Amino acid sequence: MITLYTSSSCSSCRKAKRWLEDNKIPYKEKNIIGIRLTRDDIINMLKFSENGFEDIISTRSKVFKDNNLDTDEMRFGELADFIIDNPTILKRPIIINEKIMQTGYNEDEIRAFIPRKFRSNVVCEECRDDCEYKEAIKKAIAANNGAKTL
Repeated sequence: MITLYTSSSCSSCRKAKRWLEDNKIPYKEKNIIGIRLTRDDIINMLKFSENGFEDIISTRSKVFKDNNLDTDEMRFGELADFIIDNPTILKRPIIINEKIMQTGYNEDEIRAFIPRKFRSNVVCEECRDDCEYKEAIKKAIAANNGAKTL
């Protein structure tokens, strides 16, 4: 199952949600402003990051700048607690499944969240454009015995 960390004011979050819905890919949304993040949420984000906190923290955020954070000098617990108390420091959206994480919305990279058994049906190998994309999704769903979600 995909977990999508969002905020309602984020246009990239809305694009990611729309893409998942258009492609009938189930997800669980966690609005970082509407809920309180947990350490498990943060650990789940970091589990798939290549560069640790650097991959999930927005250094351009107001909260980061206002607090003059030096994340290299902070222990894990301190930084996790800071994120829990100040969730707007996170990049958005953060999209995670049981194998990968993506921060931000990237139209090409988000396709990695299409289940592997459907990818060859979905990505147009000749042109790599969306020209046949919608039709391929329909075929993949039909091939899955009419299942409503991928």
